[in-house]
Amino acid sequence: MQEAGVNLVSVGIFSWSRLEPSEGNFEFGWLDRVLDLLHDGGVQANLATATASPPPWLAHRHPEMLPVLADGVKLWHGARQHYCPSSPVYRDAAKRLVTAMAERYGKHPALAMWHVGNEYGCHVPACWCDVSAAAFRAWLRERYGSLDELNAGWGTDFWSQRYSSWEEIIPPRRTPTWPNPSQQLDFMRFSSDALLECYEIEHEVLKRATPEVPVTTNFMSFFKPLDYWKWAEREDVVSNDSYPDPSDARSGMRAAMAGDLMRSLGRGRPWILMEQTTNRVNWREINVAKAPGQMRLWSFQAVARGADGVMFFQWRQSRAGAEKHHSAMVPHGPVESSTTWRDVVRLGSELGRLDAVRGAQSRAMVAMLFDWESWWALELPSKPSTRLRQLDQVEAYYQPLFEANQLIDFARPGDDLSSYRLVLAPNLYLVSDEAAASLEAYVEGGGTAVMSFFSGIVDPAEHIRLGGYPQPFRKMLGLDVIDFLPLPADHEVALRFGDGALGRGTIWSEDIVLAGAESLATFSDLPLGGRPAITSHRFGEGTAFYLGTQPDPKTMARLLELACSSAGVEPTAEAPAGVEAVRRWARGKSFLFLLNHRDLWVDVPIARAGTNLVDGSEVHAGLVRLGPRDVAVIGEGW
Repeated sequence: MQEAGVNLVSVGIFSWSRLEPSEGNFEFGWLDRVLDLLHDGGVQANLATATASPPPWLAHRHPEMLPVLADGVKLWHGARQHYCPSSPVYRDAAKRLVTAMAERYGKHPALAMWHVGNEYGCHVPACWCDVSAAAFRAWLRERYGSLDELNAGWGTDFWSQRYSSWEEIIPPRRTPTWPNPSQQLDFMRFSSDALLECYEIEHEVLKRATPEVPVTTNFMSFFKPLDYWKWAEREDVVSNDSYPDPSDARSGMRAAMAGDLMRSLGRGRPWILMEQTTNRVNWREINVAKAPGQMRLWSFQAVARGADGVMFFQWRQSRAGAEKHHSAMVPHGPVESSTTWRDVVRLGSELGRLDAVRGAQSRAMVAMLFDWESWWALELPSKPSTRLRQLDQVEAYYQPLFEANQLIDFARPGDDLSSYRLVLAPNLYLVSDEAAASLEAYVEGGGTAVMSFFSGIVDPAEHIRLGGYPQPFRKMLGLDVIDFLPLPADHEVALRFGDGALGRGTIWSEDIVLAGAESLATFSDLPLGGRPAITSHRFGEGTAFYLGTQPDPKTMARLLELACSSAGVEPTAEAPAGVEAVRRWARGKSFLFLLNHRDLWVDVPIARAGTNLVDGSEVHAGLVRLGPRDVAVIGEGW
């Protein structure tokens, strides 16, 4: 570990059955030795609470704690995460273990951070058992207060679903056809909250015992089942597990997007890349290895986008178990012949030179609105088109801005947007009155916004906002959507701009009537030939753009370039295609990260001289040469 530059390790994540081999019988001797060895070697511990996988004896003694799927199938022990989040048996046992660990290790000199659970919801994001049903009813009582309010909120007069007692209410188990969408949405809220309660039980124990020790749990990038906005508020440090697919040409973009999300969840605070792989994973049908230099490149990318720590799963490659073919820092074979080990040692050495970057902040001029509840509601069944997927739309915006080296923060609808010059709203299907008013005030006060179709359609109860589409944004956008015309899977529509340029639209089209807005592009194909497709509206001191279809990537890039120009948004740096440029700022100093995602040598123009912290070399104004998948971190003006 010293050779590799390791200074922090996660310990004990799946060790419950070793720590407590039988109920109330704790065996800490082996963990004592591990932590003592780490401390003696100058390595600190991110000590896990070990509650991510209950021991077999607990499931065997209490099968009522096992999770149940919507169709009634019970999931048994023999893998991991085999617990109902609402189970008092599981929660009490987890609290007992965490209390014992906090008492024993709270003052250990190796302890640097607590790691609660692991990847909450990864395999069991929800449970439909009777225990969960009772907890769901209690959650609903707290939310609605009365059955009359619940019936109104769920629209239960439709399909004769009106409830006359709380005991009649169950989770949305398997039904003859679509369950009530408002019920499904509330169950998603409840399920995220139920797992959060598990986290908070442990968090409370740890904070009472060790108030000065930070607490985290590892997120999984854009993980749909958990509302990470709510979760991040309960963390001292946001951490993430990132496993981009080397065979996917867009993986670099997606890893960057995940990094921006983590930075945003922490409201700009530095975060930790808790897990990545040195080479390949074990769970894909084909586990493609990373290309030479790719692990190093993606590690530096995380740092560029706000990470102050880079970690891996795992240290030593497993000999047995389901993840024995998952790569590690120390491989199965001898390290002397391992290119992976040499890359790990090099990375550790280079990251050790970046202490000046620690704590540095990012300054984004662009924000993208992203809301888990809207995501859940958008992808419930019975919509005009099931081809409309939230992350597809987010990526359609993010990709061209990533390629243009525009840094993006993610923001929760309703956040203060005044510090941003441009706000993006891809398919904000569900929106509260407060969030809609916030966006409208932002534009009216001088901001620039870009919004996509099928936004502002429902309220937080998943009820249609009556009065015309998109009701809360019609004034801001200066238009009315008369009707939605989703496109068949194999169909596109032609777009024509005012200057004669052509484009294509997919997934969606709309019958739009202008009410003050200007048409930037029209549909060229019947039945909407000549009707507005993309619009711009001057509203107050600001401008709102609207996309009535999903433009092809080239057209999307053109539109966002127009929006950036209108808002006065400039890229981080000018760089050749395939070179990512990101800045962090600290103590009056700037750090320019340059990351070459291509497998070719490139020359990158540099406006200011400085020092490349990666190798200590001096950098002069002019051109910096980067090799394939190479990186530079330039302290500018030093």
